[in-house]
Amino acid sequence: MKIVKGQLNFIVLLHVSEIWIHKHMYVAGKTGRSVQILFPLSSLKLTTWQRQLRDHQASMIREGFLDDQFIQLQKLQDESTPDFVIEVITMFFDDSENLLNNMKRALEQSPVDFRQLDAHVHQYKGSSASVGAARVKNVCASFRNFCDTQNLEGCVRCLQQLQHEYSLLKNNLQHLFRLQQQIQAAGGSIPTIE
Repeated sequence: MKIVKGQLNFIVLLHVSEIWIHKHMYVAGKTGRSVQILFPLSSLKLTTWQRQLRDHQASMIREGFLDDQFIQLQKLQDESTPDFVIEVITMFFDDSENLLNNMKRALEQSPVDFRQLDAHVHQYKGSSASVGAARVKNVCASFRNFCDTQNLEGCVRCLQQLQHEYSLLKNNLQHLFRLQQQIQAAGGSIPTIE
């Protein structure tokens, strides 16, 4: 294999099909032919991270974790407030933990104060709607119906479902934010989904 661009003192090559990775550069070619350096490996990583971010966010919307409200929230973020969405979602996470704990304590009381429980669920439904947490919001709507009919078993099931949906949402959003941070650290821009 010949390298066209200049002399190199140190060469590390990994062969993967027709793609070669040389030190910190991405190169392509066939054995026995000269190769051209196409672009830095960091650009390849950046492009991959941006695609993963778009795919992950689209998947979260398609699976109903998020709705258009989350996209509207992202549109409020700009260069003057680069961490706006992360800050809002972090507050949502804190509120979620508190409200889920309050609901759990309310269900452990004897007798259960369904009006107080409903107040917590109502607050969580509004908080979820404001950040676009669609599946959490939808469970809250069912939970409120069980509060209205004072159905303890239904309320307990809804709390368990809320805890599960919240956990899934939090893990997915944390992954989304890690991808965003990797992209920004590499000097890239965050792709938007319309």
